Amino acid sequence: MFSKRSLIVAFSLLVLLSLPYNLLACACCAEPGTYSISTSKSDPTTLEMLGDMKFNKNATLYTDAAGFDDMKGITFNQELTDADQFDLVTAFVAKTWKFTFKTQDGKTGVLTLPIPAQMLSFKVDLHDKEPNIDPSLYKEFRFKGTAANGTGIFKGGIIKPTSYFLVFQGRGNNCDNASDFTHWRLEVTGRKSDYAFFGKMDN
Repeated sequence: MFSKRSLIVAFSLLVLLSLPYNLLACACCAEPGTYSISTSKSDPTTLEMLGDMKFNKNATLYTDAAGFDDMKGITFNQELTDADQFDLVTAFVAKTWKFTFKTQDGKTGVLTLPIPAQMLSFKVDLHDKEPNIDPSLYKEFRFKGTAANGTGIFKGGIIKPTSYFLVFQGRGNNCDNASDFTHWRLEVTGRKSDYAFFGKMDN
C-alpha cells in the first residue's frame, strides 16, 4: 500500500512529466497581433532545419519593367523562349549553400554562399484569420552574406565583395519547421553583379 509521501512524490512526478508538453504547446501558440523581429546566430536546430529544406527544381529570374537591361553578372541566351526559367539543384553542406542553375540551352552556373554569422527571423500576424482563431503567422528567415564563388554563367560577376540576400518565406505558428517555408528569394549584388531569383520550396 502506498504511503502518503509516496502518493505525493508520484503526483509531483506526474505533474513534472506533463510540463514539457504544456510548455511546448504554449510556446508554439501564435497570439493575435504578434509582431517580432529578432537577430541571432544559427543554432544547431536551425542548421539542421536548413539542411532539411528542399527547393523546387524550377527557379525564375526576377525581371521588372526594364527586363534584362539592368542586369549584370549573369551571362545566358536571352533570346530563348521563357529565358527567365532555370533548372535548379541546391545543397546545404558545411554551413554553405550551393545553388546550381541550368539554362534551357544547357549552360550552367554555381553560386557558393556561406551562411553569415547572424540571421534575422521575422514573424507577424497579418490579421487574415477569423476572430477567435489562432493566427497563422507570416514568417521569414533572412540571410545577408558574402558570396564565396561563382562559376559558369556567374563567373564574371562574382568579385570581392559581392553580397547575397537569401530569404525563406512561409506561414506557421511561433515554432519553426522546414515545412513552414513555401517560397524563397535570392538576390546577388556587387560591383559587377545585380540579379535575383525566386521560386518555391518542396518541403
